[in-house]
Amino acid sequence: MSASYDVVVVGSGPVGTAVARELTDLDPSLQVLVVEAGAVVGEVPGGHVKNIADVAARDAALAALAGGPAALPGGTAARPGTVLVGSADMPNAAISTNVGGMGAHWTAACPRPADDEVPDCVDPAVLDAALTRAEELLAVTTHAFDRAPLTGAVQRVLGELFDRPGRRPVGAMPVAVSVGEDGALHWTGPAVVAGDLWDRPQVTLRTRTLVRRVLLDGDRATGVEVVALATGARDTVAARAVVVAADAFRTPQLLWASGIRPTALGRYLTEHPQVMAASVLDERYVAAGAPVDVDLPRSSAAAPGGGAIVPVSGVSWVPYAADRPFHGQVMQMDASPVPLDPGVTVRPGQVVGLGWFCRKELSPDNRVWFDDTATDEHGLPAIRIDYRLSDADRATIAQATAEIRGAAEALGRPLGEPFLMPAGSSLHYLGTTRMGTSDDGSSVCDPTGRVWGTANLHVGGNNVIPTATACNPTLTAVAFGVLTARALVAQMAPVAEEAHA
Repeated sequence: MSASYDVVVVGSGPVGTAVARELTDLDPSLQVLVVEAGAVVGEVPGGHVKNIADVAARDAALAALAGGPAALPGGTAARPGTVLVGSADMPNAAISTNVGGMGAHWTAACPRPADDEVPDCVDPAVLDAALTRAEELLAVTTHAFDRAPLTGAVQRVLGELFDRPGRRPVGAMPVAVSVGEDGALHWTGPAVVAGDLWDRPQVTLRTRTLVRRVLLDGDRATGVEVVALATGARDTVAARAVVVAADAFRTPQLLWASGIRPTALGRYLTEHPQVMAASVLDERYVAAGAPVDVDLPRSSAAAPGGGAIVPVSGVSWVPYAADRPFHGQVMQMDASPVPLDPGVTVRPGQVVGLGWFCRKELSPDNRVWFDDTATDEHGLPAIRIDYRLSDADRATIAQATAEIRGAAEALGRPLGEPFLMPAGSSLHYLGTTRMGTSDDGSSVCDPTGRVWGTANLHVGGNNVIPTATACNPTLTAVAFGVLTARALVAQMAPVAEEAHA
């Protein structure tokens, strides 16, 4: 073994970064290695790509991700910075291979789960505290778009439609957005979660390095086997504990390749069926809204084409409730996403995009599985996906379609009919290493992320979320990562105390 660490973290996305940050915040003596198959995008490890103000530089950085030496199987370019996993059942399933993972590209929505979305395997007070810590790490706020014109009108209309006693009211979407000293808004990437993590002497970030196996001694994880993608050189790294937070496809793939195969591994794959619509806000609401002329910070106005956030683009939220199994993410746009009639012009924020994310029924038959007779280009078992909508799912989607149509009509003039995005479009993949309270074959790990039957091995990411949800999963996944880090620190504390005795 060429090196030894206290903890090896596989994956540098929001959860992997949060685990490493919490470990070394709580115990600065811990030596932590973070292994990432991808490269740094831009100048800051884990920085959000939309904070790269130069459009040409950003596009070039994203284009390199789809076909560089660190690109993993799939290979077909999807959204910028991602490649498709490849599945007829889930055609838009995508992965991101770069420092920061999907957190370098995400839309930063961070609603809390509620009602039956909340896992019952974690003490509510413990989960609430972990969610609060996750909001701190991600810099979550509901005030990023306070200056956006017309947002008040949008929320009033939606509130009249959906607010009910016992429901959370329509309001601003909690988003992971930071406000700079100049007032400019910046997307939170894992670089924000990291803070000074990568400058800490006890933390090492090893990029363009693929983990091929978790090493075992009996039922104990003892380290990882890695390969440098640029050279093909292999190495082994010893560790007192391993945390795998690769994503919902590659985390179970690595466990399977390592011979760690709980019954539920890869099963209960779910995402959020996504219904979309758009509307032009009625002029009577525009007249009653805030002034259209907004004093934009120079750094926000200087990034046309989707760079830094423009404050006219308010983001509103229709929260999930148990009696309506979806939640709404409502974005005001600077321009129409579809061609408008000749002579029709709109003000910034007048075009409203609506996305309803549906709760999907859980099923162990929806799964990612791994072919021992076929391997990918790195010698790992090939990824396969089985995924179907149930009758209950189709009923939920029909209900969401009717609701979003009504919302678009209430706001103003709908731009076409609502439509269902292809499976995988939400990028919210859950359940493949789900947590539970007992090793009964329906879960992969306990509420701290420790894999059943394997000491010193934890998993993290959206894939540990065990419930059927509609809300964006990143905040919840980071909260569970916080709990994993705290459990590891407590586990290692006696050993550390003995060493100093």
